[in-house]
Amino acid sequence: MEAMVKLAAVGVTAVALSAVLKRGTPELALLLALAAGLWMLALAANGLGAVVALMEELAQQAGLSEALLEPVFKTVALSILTKLTVELCRSAGEGGVAAFVETAGMVLALLATLPLVRAVAQLMGELLV
Repeated sequence: MEAMVKLAAVGVTAVALSAVLKRGTPELALLLALAAGLWMLALAANGLGAVVALMEELAQQAGLSEALLEPVFKTVALSILTKLTVELCRSAGEGGVAAFVETAGMVLALLATLPLVRAVAQLMGELLV
């Protein structure tokens, strides 16, 4: 809860400052948004270690290899990075670039899941035989 209060405070402050800066220097407003976003990500990333540890523990209990979890982690990371990049591009008024980043992110996420798809197909094949 404390982390969310900090995130909200930084977000609201960044938006207010950005609105003022956009009038005179839109480049600084974009840099402010980027800096605030990176700070917020760093704060949120502190709790990510606990989530990863729990996922690994559950996978170990289920008898799943870490090779099956890796595509899931990669896909989640790619989707977060894509979403943030797209929103930054849109904030800068570059909707066309945002669309290309979004499309490329989807393709890369699909590529990251291929090992998982192969493993599921192999498992299904083994179950059918």
